[in-house]
Amino acid sequence: MPKPRDLRKIDSRVPNLVPTILVRKEAILINILHIRALVKWDAVILFDTYGSADSRLHSVFLYHLEHNLKSKGSGSPYEFRALESILLSVLSALEAEMVFIRNLVGGLLAELEDNIDHDRFKRLLHYSRRLTSFQNRASLVEEALEELLRQDDDMNAMYLTDKKNGMVRELQDHEELEVLLESFTKQVEEIVNEAENIQSNVQSTQEIVELILDSNRNALLALDLQVSIATMGVGTGALIAGLFGMNLTSHIENHAYAFYAMSATSAALAFLVAWTRQNSESRSFIIKPDQSKSPEALASTTTAEKKP
Repeated sequence: MPKPRDLRKIDSRVPNLVPTILVRKEAILINILHIRALVKWDAVILFDTYGSADSRLHSVFLYHLEHNLKSKGSGSPYEFRALESILLSVLSALEAEMVFIRNLVGGLLAELEDNIDHDRFKRLLHYSRRLTSFQNRASLVEEALEELLRQDDDMNAMYLTDKKNGMVRELQDHEELEVLLESFTKQVEEIVNEAENIQSNVQSTQEIVELILDSNRNALLALDLQVSIATMGVGTGALIAGLFGMNLTSHIENHAYAFYAMSATSAALAFLVAWTRQNSESRSFIIKPDQSKSPEALASTTTAEKKP
């Protein structure tokens, strides 16, 4: 019989996110996703999951479990029929959630191809976290099944009916159970691979969106820089107008062409300052090598700098 500490693995009030399949002398304890059960050679005890999510999925599981336990035509032991119903319900839950997430993410990625906005990008981040959580849970289920497949002693001990009837089995004589577990393991592995592919598409889309946003940000910064340069040029030209607007006698005001000359001078000075500043900003992004040194000298300088 399972010990009290083993029952904590299937206690619905104790949070346990890691799927477990514990094999004991007279029972199998299973805690995978929404199912927490104790399987014996002639009975299945289900533990109500606290805050169970999908009632329809639970109802389908109970119907299939009852039908599978009553059906003896397959020739499988009672505990294996119960295990098959449990794993089938787990697989159905993973497939249903996978389809739901795939439709959500696929629709959002199609929307992002047409237009990128803040709300859609925020939804993409939310879906990415949800997909990562689902991928982790599916991977844990796969690891639990693979770990059980590696344990010949546990698989041999899962033949509860044979042990009850006093039949002694060899250590490697568990082909029926191994085929059952491998079948579900392969299907869970396909779900995990599909989740990884979707996650890869989401990450690629996030990188592309970030590149587009960075490009737009750089364009805005370049526009702001150009406006600042133009403002500085205009301000320089306005300096001359301010000097002559102090109502001080300079004897230039009596000249017939003084207004046109000073206006042309102010415009030329503003253009010259703006053009000089623009070229200075453009050259700041260009790194020119030192032409006074030969390639051998540059290489020797670099080697000397690396020495302690």
